Amino acid sequence: MDKTERLDKVDLQILRILQENARLTTKELATQVNLSSTPVFERLKRLEQGGYIKKYIAVLDADKLNYGFVVFCNVRMSHINRKVASDFSEVVREIPQVTECYNISGSNDYLLKIHAPDMRYYKELILNVLGEIEYISSIESLFVMDEIKHDYGIPL
Repeated sequence: MDKTERLDKVDLQILRILQENARLTTKELATQVNLSSTPVFERLKRLEQGGYIKKYIAVLDADKLNYGFVVFCNVRMSHINRKVASDFSEVVREIPQVTECYNISGSNDYLLKIHAPDMRYYKELILNVLGEIEYISSIESLFVMDEIKHDYGIPL
């Protein structure tokens, strides 16, 4: 699908349903959108090939896996240019505890979401990993006290 091609109501319905449960079989999905399996299968392939569906994943419970200590880090660079941004992006992609990273506007350059087992672990991550990145001038940590809302889907 190119950007000029529009998604119809059925495509959007398929995407909404998959956001809730990506484990449905094509037959089960077809039943929910009132089509037979073949056209739903073709639509799924088209949506995947068009990049509307990036991947299918399992959402894990961070607390049960001892990674429920969540921190948002505002990162400010000492200077920013194309090379620094590229280097930082490469480094951050290799840090498994950083689950999300955004280049943002405002007084900071990046916002990181970090999962850790506890404060001690997080401190070591700051000192031994992020603190070793030479062009970071400051890190501001915001500790999550309670998660109020965490939706994984896109409102369609």
